[in-house]
Amino acid sequence: MSKENTKKINLAFQGGGAHGAVTWGVADRLLEDDRIEIDSISGSSAGAVNAAAVAYGLHKGGCEGARETLDQLWKRISDAGEVYSPVKGGIFPMHSGAADLVNAFSYQMFEMMTRAMSPYQFNPFDINPLRDILNDTIDFDSLRECKTTNLFIAATNVRSGKIQVFETNDVTTDVICASTCLPFLFKAVEIDGEHYWDGGYMGNPVLYPFFYDAETSDIVIVHVNPIERDEVPTSAPEIMNRINEISFNSSLLRELRAISFVHKLLDDGWIKDEYRDRLRDIRIHSIRSDEALTEYDVSSKFRTEWNFLSALKAKGRNIADAWLEENFDKIGEQSSVDLQQMFAAT
Repeated sequence: MSKENTKKINLAFQGGGAHGAVTWGVADRLLEDDRIEIDSISGSSAGAVNAAAVAYGLHKGGCEGARETLDQLWKRISDAGEVYSPVKGGIFPMHSGAADLVNAFSYQMFEMMTRAMSPYQFNPFDINPLRDILNDTIDFDSLRECKTTNLFIAATNVRSGKIQVFETNDVTTDVICASTCLPFLFKAVEIDGEHYWDGGYMGNPVLYPFFYDAETSDIVIVHVNPIERDEVPTSAPEIMNRINEISFNSSLLRELRAISFVHKLLDDGWIKDEYRDRLRDIRIHSIRSDEALTEYDVSSKFRTEWNFLSALKAKGRNIADAWLEENFDKIGEQSSVDLQQMFAAT
């Protein structure tokens, strides 16, 4: 299909540990569709890893190159997980009671250790297998020369508590490691004299760079952290997981409320005509892959067995396929979600 007949979108990838494999599946399905062209990508945490892989793959080999890079990335994550992951299904089926028991015990031991000691104590050499995975998969010198798509990677400045967005020509292995730096597992990543933690705390993912630096106004958010849950958590791990989900969604919800507020001002005629041209008509689309992850407990964010990650990828592909069937015609025309209804924006 010629570029004249394609629709451009911006992709916004949330983080969520191994659950980011669902985003892998969503991206794989979108890249397979020759009706779609990717303008810019924003990512935080695991979303930053996926974003960098997609951008590099597009730069080197187009959509097929991006799909291949994602496959290579997640296979290497799975291989490294055999050594480093605190939870493993082993010989047990993914949803078996035996696997759940093994993972519950190993995860509890892991959680006790990380709460009793900081990474400056139990990981003094700051061993991070992701660093080698990234360097084996992505040539960052080449990526920084990418003109195919814009890349926005978020990290949290430890000292100031503010968000830092790194753009394509700034992206290095350190930048991706900073965006994925869980402070109870790894030392803060130092870049140009500043120290950074996981980008999900302040932007999961960030949307505002799209307003200024992207060609298209269509933003497709790929959710990983559940926004809503029907049940109130009661166990300590469930409570902590829900706190993390809420905090990792809060910055995104604030941005969506701001977009909704501007839409309301425009719709109600509160913006003078001479200023309307200065405001972009941002169109929001939402691929709710988070809804397929509510059945998994917090320990599954550390599971890296290939059959588990592949199953999440398959879920992501199915979710994206259904979303395209229902919403493709709305791209370039209108938002496919009601922000006020879906996110309780006011």
